[in-house]
Amino acid sequence: MSDLESRVSSAVRQFWKTRQQQERKQGAASGKRDQGSRSAVTGGAQLDGFIKLVSDLLIESGIPDGTIFRRKHVELPGFFRPTKEWDLLVVVEGHLLASIEFKSQVGPSFGNNYNNRTEEALGSATDLWTAYREGAFRKSPRPWLGYFMLLEEAPRSTSPVAVSEPHFPVFEEFREASYAKRYEVFCQKLVRERLYDAAWFLLSDSVTGLKGKFREPSPELSFGNFIASLTGRAIAYAKLRAQRGGR
Repeated sequence: MSDLESRVSSAVRQFWKTRQQQERKQGAASGKRDQGSRSAVTGGAQLDGFIKLVSDLLIESGIPDGTIFRRKHVELPGFFRPTKEWDLLVVVEGHLLASIEFKSQVGPSFGNNYNNRTEEALGSATDLWTAYREGAFRKSPRPWLGYFMLLEEAPRSTSPVAVSEPHFPVFEEFREASYAKRYEVFCQKLVRERLYDAAWFLLSDSVTGLKGKFREPSPELSFGNFIASLTGRAIAYAKLRAQRGGR
């Protein structure tokens, strides 16, 4: 196992362990567990391992730790709304270098949550790029925008899903596609339509995930591609900053 793969595995393991701990804590406090997986959803922090992994690699690429923002001071101005909170921001010398959204989805309600996630990702990108066009980020060069999605690999997420076509046919790639396949197609289109610079999509189940197991169904949406694109931008900026003497 490569070093990067090992670090991703560690983040996957932390994700599932955190969810498990949150569910147990919720049950102990209330005497009953939230309906479905709501206790883990409302607990937060499951994706901290992935955020830390990306942050560490940015630092290793030459980006100062103090310019990477997680949880606090992660608001950016929007065009269609006043502000939007991102999961990770890199702001160096007043320039917005990168912004990343980290999301996950665990069953059983894959259908409703899938629609919410796709609408949210599209809206966030549209809002950011319109705000950028209108000069919201001062004189920043075009920022790097990334999207991460971890989906639970389960029978309900990997089984074909029928679509309703009362008036017009859907695009062929969505016909009989599972939610896992829909997410894969969605992430590919986010990148190919240049709404995001890179997307990282992985599948993991609640049993083997506790051992750090995961699967990346598309090489285009792999961690390798995602981090190469991001750190490439970071390294280029760090070199430019060094040439200017850090000014």
